[in-house]
Amino acid sequence: MAAPNTPPTADTSTCCSLGAGVLSGEEADRYAQLFKVLADPARLHLLSQLAEDGCGPISVSELAEQSGLSQPTVSHHLKKLTDAGLLHKARRGKTVTHIVCPEPFAELRTVLQMD
Repeated sequence: MAAPNTPPTADTSTCCSLGAGVLSGEEADRYAQLFKVLADPARLHLLSQLAEDGCGPISVSELAEQSGLSQPTVSHHLKKLTDAGLLHKARRGKTVTHIVCPEPFAELRTVLQMD
């Protein structure tokens, strides 16, 4: 029988905290919602494609072609990311493009930074 995973012994002489410090209830709710949106593998894959292409703008049809997902599926996931404030959507005629909004990702990095 394998030994249970035990965390390394904490060094109590130094303590760490989240980079943003103690979160208010409102902040915790906001970040939890952002992480929830990002917790979907298809959304992370689409986001990585946007980032690889320089963070946008890129059309829904281009993302569908690159990802192998159907256009309605890509549109659904992009809407979730846009509604969460992680992407910006722009329409030019019949073409809809998306651009990564860097600010929320900077906030998430700060929250996860362990000091």
